[in-house]
Amino acid sequence: MNLVIDIGNTYTKIAVFKQDELVFNAQYQEVDTGIISDLLNEHHINQAIISTVKSKGEEGWQRILAGSTHLVYFNAAMNRLIKNHYLTPETLGADRLAAVTGAHYLYPGKDNLVISGGTCITYDWVDAGGNYFGGSISPGLNMRYKALNNYTAGLPLVGADENFNTFYGNNTTSSILSGVQNGIKYELTGFIESYRANEKELNIVLSGGDSIFFDTLLKNSIFAPCIKIEPYLVLKGLNAAIHNNND
Repeated sequence: MNLVIDIGNTYTKIAVFKQDELVFNAQYQEVDTGIISDLLNEHHINQAIISTVKSKGEEGWQRILAGSTHLVYFNAAMNRLIKNHYLTPETLGADRLAAVTGAHYLYPGKDNLVISGGTCITYDWVDAGGNYFGGSISPGLNMRYKALNNYTAGLPLVGADENFNTFYGNNTTSSILSGVQNGIKYELTGFIESYRANEKELNIVLSGGDSIFFDTLLKNSIFAPCIKIEPYLVLKGLNAAIHNNND
């Protein structure tokens, strides 16, 4: 059994895999020793991997893992599935690298555009040969709503609305909905069109907490048949990295 942990900006996602089968997953704002101890006792973990966008910590639960399992921290050097051509690999977020690893593992021989919706929206492309050159980072869905409220004196804090489907607003709230959600929709389609100009058979993989919402934004687009939804893509990529480092 493999324990896979993805420490993001907002949440920590945890999964347990039996080979490639996802048998447990959950997300937490805070992880403590009780959570980890329960997982170790219930699932008989022998390997663990941690990916983090933060500095490597010395939390008590991490010390428990180090003493009870073969624990590794995911980094570019241990990734054998991807040929990483990023000019500054030391600055590449582990979550972005794990996501393209997961896409290439799940859809081998395909050109994959990975779009991950979380605190930020990231766009990363890995070609059919496993070559990764880079991507793009933009503000995430909730970050955009919060920014409009935080950086103005009069705009209210508005939440996402998956039922909003017009291209303009007729009051302040609906104008914010239009600006944020249509803005993301046009951003998504613009990036996809740019990548498809070079690769017509592009596989579009949506991941992250907002993947279902993004799929809703794109459901009537010409790209809909090419879209795969993989909300656990980073976790699956980390699990794939364990397999390939055991070979």
